[in-house]
Amino acid sequence: MDVPVLTIGQLARAAGVTTPTIRYYEEIGLLPKAGRSAAGQRIYAESELGRLTFIRRCRDFGFSIDQVRVLAGLSISAEKDCSQVRDMAHTHLGQVREKLAELKALEANLEAFAEQCDTTCAGGPGRDCVVFEDLRTGRRC
Repeated sequence: MDVPVLTIGQLARAAGVTTPTIRYYEEIGLLPKAGRSAAGQRIYAESELGRLTFIRRCRDFGFSIDQVRVLAGLSISAEKDCSQVRDMAHTHLGQVREKLAELKALEANLEAFAEQCDTTCAGGPGRDCVVFEDLRTGRRC
């Protein structure tokens, strides 16, 4: 019985990644090295699609490569407790919330900067812009 195989391009399209991404994941060990056809082309079993989709989804959630490696190991482990996955998810959620707070502060600062530009801009050479004083010194003009 023949096992269905996919080329790297077919696998990439099916998983929603690029072929360089697949090669990179092989290089760092997230995916096993591909088999080769008689012509030397990379070939993959259909089972690799699930693994690659799993990796892509983890990356979509913003997990680092090291975290994906841990999650991938947990996903096939019969011995390790799934509470590790929960703990990783909660830790990562906390980090995402911290980044969101930083981005909201950045948004407020940029909004104030844009408003300052709107109210103080009189046109003319960029070097004479009064807003640059704020950027140079950190003080409000």
